[in-house]
Amino acid sequence: MSRIEGVLKSLKEQGRKALIPYITAGDPHPDQTVGLMHTLVAAGADIIELGVPFSDPMADGPVIQLACERALKFNTSLRDVLGMVKEFRKTDSDTPVVLMGYLNPMEAMGYEAFADGAADAGLDGVLTVDLPPEEADQVAPLFAERKLDPIFLLAPTTTDERIRAISEHSSGYVYYVSIKGVTGSATIDVDEVARKVAHVHELTALPVGVGFGIRDAETAAAVGRVSDGVIVGSVLVDTIARHQTDPDGLRKALTDLLHPMREALDSLS
Repeated sequence: MSRIEGVLKSLKEQGRKALIPYITAGDPHPDQTVGLMHTLVAAGADIIELGVPFSDPMADGPVIQLACERALKFNTSLRDVLGMVKEFRKTDSDTPVVLMGYLNPMEAMGYEAFADGAADAGLDGVLTVDLPPEEADQVAPLFAERKLDPIFLLAPTTTDERIRAISEHSSGYVYYVSIKGVTGSATIDVDEVARKVAHVHELTALPVGVGFGIRDAETAAAVGRVSDGVIVGSVLVDTIARHQTDPDGLRKALTDLLHPMREALDSLS
């Protein structure tokens, strides 16, 4: 059982929902990322999604695009990000970490070198936004050998046939994108998400995490009622941008934002 599967199984047995925050590695400074990861855990995170800075993050809106730009000013590389995960693991051996990003940095590093580095760092899962499962033949065996969960995206427009196909290639959880658009671009329709996620559950046994559009405790609770977990990104990254010159204030602001979401989700159990 992978660390991701174990955490989600334990939460389900407790009747609780997963809280999965996303931040971009290297933002606002590479030296702060590991500390921010620990801050997220202390505020209630069950799993962390850690973004790899990329020059052309096509699925992301302006907030995360700017986070990538801030991180890339320090030349934050994929190897640097793996180093951050390894440092995090020195004092946290329990919280799963999912790397989220785009194919180009992984391809440039070399698939086998990346898989080896990810396993050595203590990474648990990989979500590559622009790598569909049909084109993952080169990386899938490498991930499987190293017990890395491949996580794929489902969109509101994904067909039943494709949901089944994606689920067959996935492990850990599937990531349901709640809106048609980029990160941070719209307000979610919770009723529509509920209908879609219920249907996805009919087609896959994997837990379903919902991301894009989770902004506060209210939306976290509303989405948590119909999913196995909520994924929170742009609102956290925007908070980092607003407090980038004040490390202490940044940690407090992230806690003040994430902890009420944790409480709201726990109130559902």
